[in-house]
Amino acid sequence: MTWLVPFLPDGLAAGAAALLLGASFAGSFITVAFGIGGGAFLLAIMATLVPPAALIPTHGVIQIGSNLGRAVVTLRHVVWTMFPAFVAGSILGAGAGGMIAVSLPPAAVQLGVGLFIVWSVLGRPPKGVRDWPFTVGAVSSFLTMFFGATGPFVATFVRSHHLPRHGHVATHAGLMVVQHGVKTAAFGLLGFAFADWAWLVAAMIAAGFLGTLAGGQVLNRMSDARFRRALDVVLLLLAARLIWGGVRGL
Repeated sequence: MTWLVPFLPDGLAAGAAALLLGASFAGSFITVAFGIGGGAFLLAIMATLVPPAALIPTHGVIQIGSNLGRAVVTLRHVVWTMFPAFVAGSILGAGAGGMIAVSLPPAAVQLGVGLFIVWSVLGRPPKGVRDWPFTVGAVSSFLTMFFGATGPFVATFVRSHHLPRHGHVATHAGLMVVQHGVKTAAFGLLGFAFADWAWLVAAMIAAGFLGTLAGGQVLNRMSDARFRRALDVVLLLLAARLIWGGVRGL
């Protein structure tokens, strides 16, 4: 796989690039089939292979492509009424996050998001999660500038609307395109050199689209009830991972 080397950022081996392509495929498959989890899965793999300074910006661009492919495939199921306020909140949240010179303590963010997800799955989600898309957009976009994968946070908002499985996947994908798009624009304004990663990012987006198509086959065979149970399980597993990481960090 040495032919890959000229297209890769300095210091990234061809074997690591191949692993990232496989992780992008698997992440998109997981998100389509089970509603959530692929972005966090991909971030965890990338964190072991990608330099810290490039991790959040490149993950954001890849997630734009992954979620855009998912939204296009399921476009007729998107619930558009959530978008205007969410977009406005996302712009505000990402702008505020980009202006902060020091990051929030990662452990505190992990713990807070993890506990919120558990509360939303096992208890009755607070009314604001359903009725305040502006707040959800602002908070999640602020956090994603530091934490990266806040898809589970946004998923609690979409879940509170009790959509059919295709509607959940499609609407969540569209909202995440907005959030990652705003985040990527913010990092671009802050001076991140996206061009150095362009070839690898493009290849990972293509691999993610193949994962979307494969995951869609699983989604089509699943009932809404089974999808909701699977979504709850995946959310709780992600929450447990976040809480454990937060407790260890503190």
